[in-house]
Amino acid sequence: MPINTVISTPTASATLETPAGAITVPPLATAKVLHVINGEHYAGAERVQDLLAERLPEFGFYPEFACVKLARFDEMRHWRQARLQRVPMASRFDLRAARKVAEMVRCGGHQIVHAHTVRTGLVAAVASRLTGVPLVYHAHSPASRDTTHPWRNRFNSIVERLSLRRAAHIIAVSEAMADHMIRRGFDRERITVVRNGVPAVGPLPDRSPPSGTWTLGTAALFRPRKGMEILLQAVAMLLQQGVVVRLRAVGGFESPAYETEIASCVRRLGLQEHICWTGFRRDVTAELLKMDLFVLPSVFGEGLPMVVLEAMAAGVPIVATRVPGVPEAVRDNRDGLLANPGDPADLARALTRIIHGEASWASLRASAVARHAQQFSDRTMAAGVAEVYRAVLGR
Repeated sequence: MPINTVISTPTASATLETPAGAITVPPLATAKVLHVINGEHYAGAERVQDLLAERLPEFGFYPEFACVKLARFDEMRHWRQARLQRVPMASRFDLRAARKVAEMVRCGGHQIVHAHTVRTGLVAAVASRLTGVPLVYHAHSPASRDTTHPWRNRFNSIVERLSLRRAAHIIAVSEAMADHMIRRGFDRERITVVRNGVPAVGPLPDRSPPSGTWTLGTAALFRPRKGMEILLQAVAMLLQQGVVVRLRAVGGFESPAYETEIASCVRRLGLQEHICWTGFRRDVTAELLKMDLFVLPSVFGEGLPMVVLEAMAAGVPIVATRVPGVPEAVRDNRDGLLANPGDPADLARALTRIIHGEASWASLRASAVARHAQQFSDRTMAAGVAEVYRAVLGR
């Protein structure tokens, strides 16, 4: 199968009408897939896993979960009908988990093993070899640029390369992610782009840009590559210019050490009274609707951020950075504005353009909502993954 971008499936026995067109689906799930996941957090990749669990049965596949680091995922997932089993790993190389996964595959009659991270890729690769069941790998973000620790990135990159030598297929969440995997030596014909997708919000409330204080918002699992320091500096610049803004930050921190670092940055910039920290929230859409502008200040390491798609669906104009993957969703000056990564002044300029009316808040909002409906729905994502499964199984 050559590298391509999947939009819909070619065969089935029922039809769904979506804004992107008709997607045909089989009436019942016919094959079982075991998703091997980390489960430590509930961030973008976990949101993909949760949505696939809900939507894939419509396309003929019934997913179950094997979770190696169970924590947030089981607590926060929306779709609880999918069976979840714990396969705890004592360490990164605890391959006893692979034998347990292999046993689950044999007993459960799974026809595909689907991994989503470097750690689970290793476990799933061993289980695939033990059972002869094909492995599909979901590349959500570049392993070689995932953290600020070069040695950790290199280690993860090596483990990923070794684990995927026998993978039947790789799903990349964006064209940029596919190019990254090809540059790392993976065969072009084993890669298919299936862009992330999120549900439509439904009828959106009528909104206008604020006439007074603007609420800037961001949502993430906060860690160094998300660029929170850049956003804080941009907010400080806006306040110094007399632009009245508040920041609403939705999400938890990856580590207590990074939370301490950000708290120190807030104090240094004098922003204590200008930020609302909500912590993790289950209903991201409800939080997005409280924002006037959504900001994603990532400095590197994105595939195709789910929260950007959720902001588009919620009709919240976006200012994001030009990291790989983001421009495939947000077209500069059409669906949002893009700034240079790592540049707080450029980020502040982009925000100011919308706040001062140089870029139309209403036009950006309307275009983003339409683009989500056409390109980035959850059903379109599930249809693409199902098409990869059918190709792997030779159906």
